[in-house]
Amino acid sequence: MSRTTCVVISLVVIVLAGAPASADDYAEGLAAYSRQDYATALRHFRTAAEAGNVPAQSSLGMMYLSGEGVAQDRVQAVRWILSAAMKGDAKAQFTLGSMHEQGIGAPLSDEQAVRWYQSAAEQGYVSAQHNLGVMYEDGRGVKQDFTEAVKWYRLAAEQGFEKSQINLAVMFGSGNGVPQDYAEAAKWYRRAAEQGHLGAQLNIAYMLAAGQGVRKDAAEAVKWYRRAAEQGDSSAQYNLGVIYDEGRGVSQDRAEAVTWFRRAAEQGDAAAQFSLGLNFALGAGVPKDYVQAHKWISLAAARYSTDEAAERANAVTALGMLAPDMTPAQLAEAGKLVQAWQPKAEAQGTSK
Repeated sequence: MSRTTCVVISLVVIVLAGAPASADDYAEGLAAYSRQDYATALRHFRTAAEAGNVPAQSSLGMMYLSGEGVAQDRVQAVRWILSAAMKGDAKAQFTLGSMHEQGIGAPLSDEQAVRWYQSAAEQGYVSAQHNLGVMYEDGRGVKQDFTEAVKWYRLAAEQGFEKSQINLAVMFGSGNGVPQDYAEAAKWYRRAAEQGHLGAQLNIAYMLAAGQGVRKDAAEAVKWYRRAAEQGDSSAQYNLGVIYDEGRGVSQDRAEAVTWFRRAAEQGDAAAQFSLGLNFALGAGVPKDYVQAHKWISLAAARYSTDEAAERANAVTALGMLAPDMTPAQLAEAGKLVQAWQPKAEAQGTSK
């Protein structure tokens, strides 16, 4: 599992709730920032910050950190962010934790990162809750504690934070910090999938297809494989091709299968290349074409990983069966196509 903490890249506007009614400059700064008038926002934030307005101090520090409306100045950024953090501003606390974790503008220190993430997390700041969960899971800056990691992931996940939903699903699936529970894993994968998270869509599709933690539902699995496939994921595209090729949860449609095999194959998926080649060889869902068949199966044979020896052997066997039915010119053409082929990655979908 890839676990990453959230980092600060730009000012996130802080709402006015809880700000002093007299903080007119802070309100003016927010209005200016929302219309991307950063110079004006900076001026108002500075005036309010120097008067002791805590959200303005946090916002001013963020502008110095990102260099919006002012030359980037990490010394000034730390000055104002630390001031706000010490006064309990959750956004500033999270930002300071991120700066310590990354060593950006503050000394690299996992222990200090945990300190500030904890302060923000206890106020319900969702990104800090997630990051704190990661630190506990990895044992960075704090003793490794899967149970504590699950606690913070759950708090963030219940606020709809999809990275925490994914991590929580993985924890339930592996039984780290909680009793292994595939039903709970499926619940959290589904929540993240509904937000558009590609990896979650793949996982819930697999669980629905296998009946793991949920009632087996081929049609529902197809829905999630399709959503992931449409985001450009080659694994989902290949699986969707298999589903249409075999008619699992859908009416068998070899032409549709070829469409998805081709999209995955063009991205370099070896299994999809082999399946596409077989379809060309058999004329299933596409006109029979031995040159295209030889091309795609040759590419698959070359791209299978070292732990896919059996698959590579099957591809080599298929090539041996094709060759006697091809002319020397066809074999030469197929070879040229193999040499000219380059993978064409599709733009991957994002979580939102």
